[in-house]
Amino acid sequence: MKQPLRASGALSMARACAARFMRRGWCATRWACGLKGGLPHALRGPVLVLGLAAAAGCVSVEVGGPAAAQVQLSLRDAVEHPVVRRAAPLVSALLLQAQPGHALADSVAIAYSRRSDEFAYYQLASWTERPVRLIPRLLEQRLEARGVAGAVGMVGDPMRADWMLTIAIDALHHDVSAATGTARFSGTVDLFDRRTRVRVGHRGFDVSVPSASQDSAAAAQALSLAVARSFDDLVPWIEDTLQRAAAPSR
Repeated sequence: MKQPLRASGALSMARACAARFMRRGWCATRWACGLKGGLPHALRGPVLVLGLAAAAGCVSVEVGGPAAAQVQLSLRDAVEHPVVRRAAPLVSALLLQAQPGHALADSVAIAYSRRSDEFAYYQLASWTERPVRLIPRLLEQRLEARGVAGAVGMVGDPMRADWMLTIAIDALHHDVSAATGTARFSGTVDLFDRRTRVRVGHRGFDVSVPSASQDSAAAAQALSLAVARSFDDLVPWIEDTLQRAAAPSR
Protein backbone atom coordinates (compact mmCIF):
# COMPACT_ATOMS: atom_id res chain seq x y z
CA MET A 1 0.00 0.00 0.00
CA LYS A 2 1.36 3.40 -1.01
CA GLN A 3 2.25 5.74 1.81
CA PRO A 4 0.91 9.32 1.66
CA LEU A 5 3.48 12.03 0.94
CA ARG A 6 4.63 14.03 3.90
CA ALA A 7 4.06 17.80 3.75
CA SER A 8 7.77 18.56 3.43
CA GLY A 9 8.19 15.99 0.66
CA ALA A 10 5.17 17.32 -1.22
CA LEU A 11 6.52 20.86 -1.04
CA SER A 12 9.92 19.76 -2.34
CA MET A 13 8.33 17.91 -5.25
CA ALA A 14 6.09 20.90 -5.95
CA ARG A 15 9.09 23.19 -6.13
CA ALA A 16 10.86 20.84 -8.52
CA CYS A 17 7.74 20.66 -10.67
CA ALA A 18 7.44 24.45 -10.70
CA ALA A 19 11.09 24.93 -11.65
CA ARG A 20 10.79 22.41 -14.51
CA PHE A 21 7.83 24.13 -16.08
CA MET A 22 9.20 27.65 -15.53
CA ARG A 23 12.42 26.65 -17.33
CA ARG A 24 10.24 25.66 -20.27
CA GLY A 25 8.80 29.18 -20.37
CA TRP A 26 5.44 28.50 -18.70
CA CYS A 27 3.90 31.39 -16.81
CA ALA A 28 3.47 30.59 -13.11
CA THR A 29 -0.31 30.84 -13.14
CA ARG A 30 -0.50 28.65 -16.23
CA TRP A 31 1.24 25.64 -14.69
CA ALA A 32 -0.32 26.18 -11.27
CA CYS A 33 -3.89 26.41 -12.49
CA GLY A 34 -3.73 24.48 -15.74
CA LEU A 35 -1.75 21.49 -14.55
CA LYS A 36 -2.83 20.90 -10.99
CA GLY A 37 -5.63 18.62 -12.10
CA GLY A 38 -3.07 16.16 -13.46
CA LEU A 39 -0.92 16.07 -10.35
CA PRO A 40 -1.15 13.73 -7.34
CA HIS A 41 -3.60 15.01 -4.77
CA ALA A 42 -0.82 15.63 -2.20
CA LEU A 43 0.95 17.99 -4.64
CA ARG A 44 -2.03 20.05 -5.76
CA GLY A 45 -2.13 22.36 -2.75
CA PRO A 46 1.62 23.14 -2.66
CA VAL A 47 1.76 23.59 -6.45
CA LEU A 48 -1.17 26.00 -6.44
CA VAL A 49 0.33 28.04 -3.59
CA LEU A 50 3.73 28.22 -5.28
CA GLY A 51 2.13 29.13 -8.59
CA LEU A 52 0.14 32.01 -7.17
CA ALA A 53 3.16 33.27 -5.24
CA ALA A 54 5.21 33.29 -8.43
CA ALA A 55 2.53 34.91 -10.58
CA ALA A 56 4.20 38.30 -10.39
CA GLY A 57 7.25 36.81 -12.11
CA CYS A 58 5.63 36.23 -15.51
CA VAL A 59 7.53 39.25 -16.83
CA SER A 60 11.03 38.03 -16.06
CA VAL A 61 14.66 38.50 -16.99
CA GLU A 62 14.76 35.54 -19.35
CA VAL A 63 13.20 32.21 -20.20
CA GLY A 64 15.18 29.02 -20.57
CA GLY A 65 18.66 28.00 -19.53
CA PRO A 66 19.82 27.61 -15.94
CA ALA A 67 18.01 29.04 -12.96
CA ALA A 68 17.81 32.83 -13.22
CA ALA A 69 20.11 34.94 -11.09
CA GLN A 70 20.00 38.62 -10.14
CA VAL A 71 21.70 40.71 -12.83
CA GLN A 72 22.61 44.37 -13.13
CA LEU A 73 22.09 46.11 -16.45
CA SER A 74 23.69 49.32 -17.73
CA LEU A 75 21.69 52.22 -19.11
CA ARG A 76 23.85 53.93 -21.74
CA ASP A 77 23.95 56.39 -24.60
CA ALA A 78 23.56 53.88 -27.44
CA VAL A 79 24.69 56.20 -30.23
CA GLU A 80 23.74 54.99 -33.70
CA HIS A 81 26.16 57.29 -35.57
CA PRO A 82 29.60 58.71 -34.69
CA VAL A 83 29.47 62.06 -32.89
CA VAL A 84 31.15 64.70 -35.06
CA ARG A 85 33.09 67.28 -33.05
CA ARG A 86 32.51 70.98 -33.69
CA ALA A 87 35.34 73.06 -35.13
CA ALA A 88 35.15 75.43 -32.14
CA PRO A 89 33.23 75.53 -28.85
CA LEU A 90 30.29 77.91 -28.47
CA VAL A 91 31.11 78.91 -24.87
CA SER A 92 34.05 78.46 -22.57
CA ALA A 93 32.24 76.27 -20.04
CA LEU A 94 28.90 74.60 -19.41
CA LEU A 95 27.61 72.95 -16.23
CA LEU A 96 24.86 70.34 -15.98
CA GLN A 97 22.57 69.71 -13.06
CA ALA A 98 20.10 66.89 -12.42
CA GLN A 99 16.65 68.03 -11.35
CA PRO A 100 14.26 66.00 -9.19
CA GLY A 101 12.48 63.56 -11.49
CA HIS A 102 9.91 60.81 -11.44
CA ALA A 103 10.35 58.28 -8.66
CA LEU A 104 10.76 55.47 -11.22
CA ALA A 105 13.94 57.18 -12.46
CA ASP A 106 15.27 57.69 -8.94
CA SER A 107 15.68 53.98 -8.28
CA VAL A 108 17.89 51.15 -9.50
CA ALA A 109 14.76 49.05 -10.07
CA ILE A 110 13.76 48.65 -13.74
CA ALA A 111 10.09 49.53 -14.17
CA TYR A 112 7.57 48.05 -16.58
CA SER A 113 3.90 48.81 -17.16
CA ARG A 114 1.04 46.65 -18.43
CA ARG A 115 -1.63 49.33 -18.02
CA SER A 116 -1.58 53.11 -18.09
CA ASP A 117 -0.34 54.63 -14.81
CA GLU A 118 0.30 51.20 -13.27
CA PHE A 119 3.88 50.08 -12.74
CA ALA A 120 5.86 47.14 -11.40
CA TYR A 121 9.53 46.17 -11.28
CA TYR A 122 11.49 43.37 -12.90
CA GLN A 123 12.38 41.06 -10.02
CA LEU A 124 15.67 39.58 -11.25
CA ALA A 125 17.33 42.65 -12.78
CA SER A 126 18.26 46.19 -11.77
CA TRP A 127 20.17 49.20 -13.08
CA THR A 128 23.83 49.58 -12.16
CA GLU A 129 23.05 53.18 -11.15
CA ARG A 130 19.99 55.32 -10.61
CA PRO A 131 19.02 56.88 -13.99
CA VAL A 132 18.32 60.27 -12.39
CA ARG A 133 22.05 60.46 -11.59
CA LEU A 134 23.41 58.63 -14.62
CA ILE A 135 21.54 60.31 -17.49
CA PRO A 136 22.89 63.85 -16.81
CA ARG A 137 26.43 62.40 -16.90
CA LEU A 138 25.68 60.63 -20.17
CA LEU A 139 24.48 63.94 -21.61
CA GLU A 140 27.63 65.60 -20.26
CA GLN A 141 29.75 63.04 -22.11
CA ARG A 142 27.77 63.57 -25.34
CA LEU A 143 28.16 67.37 -25.14
CA GLU A 144 31.86 67.01 -24.39
CA ALA A 145 32.34 64.68 -27.35
CA ARG A 146 30.51 67.18 -29.57
CA GLY A 147 32.70 70.04 -28.32
CA VAL A 148 29.78 72.32 -27.46
CA ALA A 149 31.82 74.05 -24.73
CA GLY A 150 35.48 74.33 -23.91
CA ALA A 151 34.76 72.46 -20.67
CA VAL A 152 31.68 70.52 -19.64
CA GLY A 153 31.04 69.39 -16.09
CA MET A 154 28.48 68.79 -13.38
CA VAL A 155 27.37 71.31 -10.77
CA GLY A 156 29.75 70.84 -7.88
CA ASP A 157 32.80 70.32 -10.09
CA PRO A 158 35.67 72.77 -9.38
CA MET A 159 35.06 74.90 -12.47
CA ARG A 160 33.43 78.21 -13.26
CA ALA A 161 30.75 78.50 -15.95
CA ASP A 162 28.30 81.20 -17.03
CA TRP A 163 25.90 78.67 -18.47
CA MET A 164 23.99 75.84 -16.79
CA LEU A 165 21.80 73.13 -18.30
CA THR A 166 19.33 71.26 -16.09
CA ILE A 167 17.61 68.00 -16.96
CA ALA A 168 14.57 66.40 -15.32
CA ILE A 169 13.26 62.91 -16.12
CA ASP A 170 9.48 62.51 -16.24
CA ALA A 171 9.24 58.92 -17.51
CA LEU A 172 11.59 55.98 -17.90
CA HIS A 173 9.96 52.55 -18.16
CA HIS A 174 9.20 49.55 -20.36
CA ASP A 175 5.63 49.61 -21.67
CA VAL A 176 4.57 45.97 -22.16
CA SER A 177 0.87 46.61 -22.70
CA ALA A 178 1.02 45.34 -26.28
CA ALA A 179 3.18 43.25 -28.62
CA THR A 180 6.84 42.98 -27.56
CA GLY A 181 6.88 46.25 -25.68
CA THR A 182 8.08 49.84 -26.02
CA ALA A 183 10.72 51.83 -24.14
CA ARG A 184 9.45 55.23 -23.03
CA PHE A 185 11.74 58.09 -22.03
CA SER A 186 10.63 61.69 -21.50
CA GLY A 187 11.61 64.80 -19.59
CA THR A 188 12.62 68.44 -19.86
CA VAL A 189 15.81 70.48 -20.17
CA ASP A 190 16.36 74.13 -19.27
CA LEU A 191 19.29 76.40 -20.13
CA PHE A 192 20.20 79.22 -17.73
CA ASP A 193 22.47 82.24 -17.87
CA ARG A 194 24.06 82.09 -14.43
CA ARG A 195 25.25 85.68 -14.62
CA THR A 196 21.73 87.08 -14.83
CA ARG A 197 19.94 84.04 -13.34
CA VAL A 198 17.61 84.01 -16.32
CA ARG A 199 16.30 80.96 -18.10
CA VAL A 200 17.12 81.37 -21.78
CA GLY A 201 15.66 78.12 -23.10
CA HIS A 202 13.23 75.32 -22.24
CA ARG A 203 12.51 72.13 -24.15
CA GLY A 204 10.65 68.89 -23.52
CA PHE A 205 11.46 65.50 -25.03
CA ASP A 206 9.45 62.31 -25.37
CA VAL A 207 10.96 59.30 -27.14
CA SER A 208 9.50 55.82 -27.68
CA VAL A 209 11.51 52.89 -29.04
CA PRO A 210 10.12 49.39 -29.76
CA SER A 211 11.80 46.61 -27.80
CA ALA A 212 12.67 43.16 -29.08
CA SER A 213 10.82 41.30 -26.32
CA GLN A 214 9.07 41.67 -22.97
CA ASP A 215 12.02 41.21 -20.62
CA SER A 216 14.49 43.33 -18.72
CA ALA A 217 17.42 42.84 -21.12
CA ALA A 218 15.32 44.06 -24.05
CA ALA A 219 14.06 46.92 -21.89
CA ALA A 220 17.63 48.04 -21.12
CA GLN A 221 18.60 47.93 -24.80
CA ALA A 222 15.54 49.86 -25.97
CA LEU A 223 15.77 52.43 -23.17
CA SER A 224 19.46 53.00 -23.99
CA LEU A 225 18.48 53.64 -27.60
CA ALA A 226 15.73 56.02 -26.43
CA VAL A 227 18.31 57.95 -24.40
CA ALA A 228 20.59 58.22 -27.45
CA ARG A 229 17.80 59.42 -29.73
CA SER A 230 16.67 62.02 -27.19
CA PHE A 231 20.26 63.34 -27.10
CA ASP A 232 20.28 63.41 -30.92
CA ASP A 233 17.35 65.84 -30.74
CA LEU A 234 18.51 67.81 -27.71
CA VAL A 235 22.13 68.56 -28.66
CA PRO A 236 21.31 70.64 -31.79
CA TRP A 237 18.74 72.59 -29.75
CA ILE A 238 21.30 73.20 -26.99
CA GLU A 239 23.83 74.43 -29.54
CA ASP A 240 21.36 76.75 -31.22
CA THR A 241 20.08 78.15 -27.91
CA LEU A 242 23.58 78.67 -26.56
CA GLN A 243 24.70 80.38 -29.74
CA ARG A 244 21.82 82.85 -29.68
CA ALA A 245 22.01 83.50 -25.93
CA ALA A 246 25.78 83.95 -25.84
CA ALA A 247 26.03 86.17 -28.94
CA PRO A 248 25.38 89.54 -27.19
CA SER A 249 28.11 88.87 -24.60
CA ARG A 250 30.82 88.24 -27.16
